[in-house]
Amino acid sequence: MDSFLRAWYRGHVGFYLVAPLTLLFYLLSTLRRKLYKAGVLKSTSCSAKVIVVGNISVGGNGKTPVVLALASYYQNKGLDVGILSRGYGGKSPSYPKEVTLATPASEVGDEPKLLKSRANVTVVVDPVRARGAEFLASELGCDIIICDDGMQHYALQRDVEIVVMDERRLGSGLLLPMGPLREGRWRLDTVDAIIHNTSSVFEEISPRTKEFGMVLEGNEFVSVACPERVKSVDSFVGGTLSAIAGIGYPQRFFDTLKSMGLTIKQAIPFVDHHSFEPSDIPSGTVLMTEKDAVKVTDFAHEDCWYLPVTATIAPEFYEHIDNLLAFSANEVKE
Repeated sequence: MDSFLRAWYRGHVGFYLVAPLTLLFYLLSTLRRKLYKAGVLKSTSCSAKVIVVGNISVGGNGKTPVVLALASYYQNKGLDVGILSRGYGGKSPSYPKEVTLATPASEVGDEPKLLKSRANVTVVVDPVRARGAEFLASELGCDIIICDDGMQHYALQRDVEIVVMDERRLGSGLLLPMGPLREGRWRLDTVDAIIHNTSSVFEEISPRTKEFGMVLEGNEFVSVACPERVKSVDSFVGGTLSAIAGIGYPQRFFDTLKSMGLTIKQAIPFVDHHSFEPSDIPSGTVLMTEKDAVKVTDFAHEDCWYLPVTATIAPEFYEHIDNLLAFSANEVKE
């Protein structure tokens, strides 16, 4: 599966067999955008400021750390922050659904569960994002709503759009299903900011949009079974290690572990939002992402560890977003 995805992202002659479907996707998505722009399809606004953090490609690009960084930034400014997610991979009996620390990932999805565990803010899931945003603003009193994904969900109006892009950038540059793009490259010229999730110097991709670099940092592992237990990276050097990842781009996690000086005996990729079973977890020392950890807490053995990461983004990025939202640097809610 991993080799298939790499070939799809990079472009392979075999994928030209689905060119008619790509043409159909292009025509339907273009028509949909025009209907929203003309007002034929309804686009709803809400009283809170809305920031959408997403991408124009399929697969994990590092959106969640950006959402967490923004939530922390605006919470520290004294604003009531809400995070809105579609809740992919979860199945709740009703929506909108407010996520608590006790809410199982099976109801709300892995990403909302992770967001709630890391951010001391309100998190709501709703596949109808406009309804979820209205609930956060009107019922829960949020001043600012940060949408985890939803770039193409035009039914919800937004004040700021942020695209997150990793080292794969636009891949083959082809639309679905031939390639990984949900929208064409032109869309990058219409968003408000592009964040490059890469440890190296990035090459700017849009002449019209401000671009910023981001580094994800993690220097310790946390026990899945007992979060009070923490180990340094050095504790695992020289050990016999397995790694699992059920995220959009598993290889990035495996590469991160190797860059830390860790030797991985077996690296096991799963599809994004994979529903883990006990049999998926190898014996011995197992390293995983924090996103996967929230789904295996009920059956993970004592030697399972996850790597929490934090996004470091240039201060100029936050100043840029403040200006777009018309927030002063010192604004604090009374």
